[in-house]
Amino acid sequence: MYIHSFRPIAPRKILEAQLFNQQYQNYEDIPNVPDRLRWCRHHMGLMQKEVAELIGISRGHYIDFEVGYVDYYPKEIVDKLAELYGVPVDDLLDDYNRFLYKGQGKMIREYRESLGLKKKPFARLMGISPNLLRAWEDHQKRMNINSWNKYFKGKIKA
Repeated sequence: MYIHSFRPIAPRKILEAQLFNQQYQNYEDIPNVPDRLRWCRHHMGLMQKEVAELIGISRGHYIDFEVGYVDYYPKEIVDKLAELYGVPVDDLLDDYNRFLYKGQGKMIREYRESLGLKKKPFARLMGISPNLLRAWEDHQKRMNINSWNKYFKGKIKA
């Protein structure tokens, strides 16, 4: 006799997953990273705790990603999530996080050089200090989402 073992899932969680999946029929329709992560997890039938264990972070940390308490997703974690969910990294991330993932310094430098500008004139044009620009280009300081939205959203395609 063969006995199946099924993981018990609370009915509330099943209903939550069904409602969420009805809201987003297609992955491409999902507007933000937290919902994309949740969609992938639901489609794999995993619980947050399991995903956290599989990628090597705490459950609370993973919950922060799914709830949207963070605006930055570290490269090493995104790589593990993309592999686990079997999707390209670009599909998981929004424009801001794709910009960071692909290297903010490289992306800014390429944009600046495409305009034919050195650092100081570019910083003046953008209305930022040359020191801040240098820190961003040298990866000494991560650009926050507000700065991304103000200075580069729509200008740099990651």
